[in-house]
Amino acid sequence: MTVHVDVATTILDWAVERAGWDEETAERKFPQLTEWRAGTRRPTVKQLERFAKATHAPFGQLFLSAPPEESLPVPDMRTLRGTGITRPSADLLDTIYQCQTRQSWFRDHAVENGMEPVAYVGTATTDDDPTVMAQRMQEVLGVDPRTEPLAPSWSAAFRLLSDQVEASGTLVMVNGVVGSNTHRALRPEEFRGFTLADDLAPVVFINGADSKSAQIFTLLHEFAHVWLGGSALSDVVPGEEGGPPEERWCNAVAAEVLMPIESVRSTFRGDLSAEGLDVLARRFTVSTLVVLQRLVDAELVPRDRFRELYAKEEERVLALFAETKENRSGGGNFYNVQSQRLSRQFARAVVASAREGGTSYRDAYKLLGTKKHSTFEALAERVGTR
Repeated sequence: MTVHVDVATTILDWAVERAGWDEETAERKFPQLTEWRAGTRRPTVKQLERFAKATHAPFGQLFLSAPPEESLPVPDMRTLRGTGITRPSADLLDTIYQCQTRQSWFRDHAVENGMEPVAYVGTATTDDDPTVMAQRMQEVLGVDPRTEPLAPSWSAAFRLLSDQVEASGTLVMVNGVVGSNTHRALRPEEFRGFTLADDLAPVVFINGADSKSAQIFTLLHEFAHVWLGGSALSDVVPGEEGGPPEERWCNAVAAEVLMPIESVRSTFRGDLSAEGLDVLARRFTVSTLVVLQRLVDAELVPRDRFRELYAKEEERVLALFAETKENRSGGGNFYNVQSQRLSRQFARAVVASAREGGTSYRDAYKLLGTKKHSTFEALAERVGTR
């Protein structure tokens, strides 16, 4: 006998929104959804199980009379301008939880091994001059963009900066999907990064589905949050005048690290065309949107022209990114990608702990997202642990 069950319309809507589906996607995946919502047909238990799996909603919660309150486990500092996002998606929540699990393991590992606290965590406040803090950050990272580009490309610049941030003591995790599930892509319009502050195991997560130039700025923005000593979820909009003071301060620090104001003044030649902005973006390995904001900061572009220029350039950048994304090939070598997703420092620590008997191989496989010992060993070799 087939069993049909009652499900509140608000619960169905909650699950769809939580999955990040638009109405077209929801109807395509579950054509019966319209009738379920209207109450003209009830789902079977099997259908509801498939619906729960597809939306990543806990099956038991589909029987509630009203949607549960799912609060974010970190302070939400996003502006979410024009996105229409009102609830955290399952993809975002699962990503944060996964990073928290890894951070918790690494903190225990650090305590057991007598590791010293990371010196700069919590040493800054929003009252500190962003220019002074940017100089300190440049010293810690060993970078100086005043005389020459950080690297020949945005990808190379991101690798350099992420390696230096890791070397300084902060774990850098970069992923464009949930775990290794390529069917659960993260959306830059929902978030660009987050920080999990801790004196022994600070973590910054960068949304790898974003453009590389945006990832560079987000990395330094989140790194600035580590210096403030507070966790945060960010959407990182350069030049955003609203939002929490911490976000504005982190934006200012990141911008000064990448494009020191004096270098902006000495480099700008007055060309505000798309080509002129591209030249400056390549010189400082940032996005053209950051370039525009810095030109305003340097008083080289009138503020009353900024919004018009920014809106026009943002439209161009989004179109280029969409085109690039459409033509992008596969995800690349698994071991290269996985080492970025995990943080090399974290992966090395887990491998070493498993080999020394401090962590079971079963737990190590789970922490590293591997299932076989051969994959574990290949990943260990890739991150430099043999």
